[in-house]
Amino acid sequence: MLLWGFFHHLFSPLLLEVVMKGFGCASLRRRRRRSSSGAAGLLWPLLGAYLWASVVGYKPVIIVHGLFDSSGDFINLQRFINESHPGTNVTVIDLFDRGASLEPMWKQVEGFKAAIYPIMQNAADGVHFICYSQGGLVCRGILSTLSDHNVHSFISLSSPQAGQYGDTDYLKYLFPQFVKSNLYHLCYTALGQMISICNYWNDPHHRDLYVNSSDYLALLNSERSNPNSTEWKKNFLKIKKLVLIGGPDDGVITPWQSSQFGFYDDNETVVEMQHQDLYLRDVFGLKTLAARGDLILCSVPGVQHVWWHSNETVFHTCMEKWLV
Repeated sequence: MLLWGFFHHLFSPLLLEVVMKGFGCASLRRRRRRSSSGAAGLLWPLLGAYLWASVVGYKPVIIVHGLFDSSGDFINLQRFINESHPGTNVTVIDLFDRGASLEPMWKQVEGFKAAIYPIMQNAADGVHFICYSQGGLVCRGILSTLSDHNVHSFISLSSPQAGQYGDTDYLKYLFPQFVKSNLYHLCYTALGQMISICNYWNDPHHRDLYVNSSDYLALLNSERSNPNSTEWKKNFLKIKKLVLIGGPDDGVITPWQSSQFGFYDDNETVVEMQHQDLYLRDVFGLKTLAARGDLILCSVPGVQHVWWHSNETVFHTCMEKWLV
């Protein structure tokens, strides 16, 4: 009876039936050992994987999409996770899809937070975040403002964590009348701050305007006065690992080093994260994470922006080991 209760807890009714048939008919199997191949033979590896997942207890994975994406764009990433860690509960949050991803960042933070929080509450051992592109900044907002989150690995997948400043196809599509050098005229206004990309537009030639106008990134980075900065840092540092993934052939995140908290100085020379003021002063915890050994940088060449979440090499190299 103890054995029955054990398997009843682990398996669905269908799998339970298969398992119990396997145990209950041991003598019959011995008589038919030579004919035990075929469909039944294929089921045992599956059951073994299922049992292993139950014993190991992989943490749920929550995926937050980026600009103009939807949950359906992450089928490959879901498959990679379930092939490597069978039985993992993977949820791609289906909010602010496509054009709605242009909504202000704080609005998105609150919306995603409301959808994610119940998943966290039902995961006693914690969860993992994989947050792609703009979604990486959404996740930073959640992690900074949610005091009782239980995120273990925060995987930031090609996200403009230090801001965006570049003439990309996205920019031309969204703002056909502007180029990077004059977009500040729109972004650093009350109207501009109602558009998500303007919330993290970081013009290195107009730093004062950025600091005084950015309602989102400048607050997260404590570049703008923020009475909650100490609390936000404490909340953010509850994560166990911060994994920053990016690469030189991204083509959208500009500079690409922004995915790892590097950014331009006023001469548009890239200053790497370790030399940035927000790192040196440990404004929101990057230096602390590095000292703990919990800050991981993973750079992969040859990957264009839209393919990060569908690239199996990226998954195995940069993500797989942090999703246990």
